[in-house]
Amino acid sequence: MEDGQKKRIVKEIHVDVDKCTGCRACELACSAFHAMPKYSATNPAKARIRVIVDECNDVFVPIRAGYFTAAECAGRCAYTIHGKSYAECGFCKVACPSRVYFFDPDSGLPLKCDMCETDLPLEAPMCVQVCRSDALTYTEREEAGDEAESQEELDLRLESLVKKHGLKKVAKMVDRIIKTGKTFRE
Repeated sequence: MEDGQKKRIVKEIHVDVDKCTGCRACELACSAFHAMPKYSATNPAKARIRVIVDECNDVFVPIRAGYFTAAECAGRCAYTIHGKSYAECGFCKVACPSRVYFFDPDSGLPLKCDMCETDLPLEAPMCVQVCRSDALTYTEREEAGDEAESQEELDLRLESLVKKHGLKKVAKMVDRIIKTGKTFRE
């Protein structure tokens, strides 16, 4: 490895839309895993994964929550699947001002898929574990990474959250994470 670069494990969830049956077990498992206390409730509105559904054409697309952005996209695209047109926002994983997906209904803070990372690592994220149709599969691979870029990206995300929600609200959420022992990894 070159100076300043370290190996890092990249964890990925692959989605095979052709296999998804739209059962939404992934949404329930995700919300139960992230409930406080863990597994005490299921609320799909708190899940970090959503299944976008077109029942007429039997198309189901699991989308995982991505990063937060304070601004909407400048460009809009449409996709045609089996003759039906879909707006790009329907498949977007970003939490932004133009959509209600991926925001916690209680706190209003954005949600992001954390791959169910815990102090005792799981074999695979909960959504993958409960997917009986194998529409969701989990893989890990090594890649060279630049730690300085990761810290810069983290600083930008935190600054964006503070601008949107205020320092007190973000500090309160971080305090809750620290007290519960739940950690988020890059």
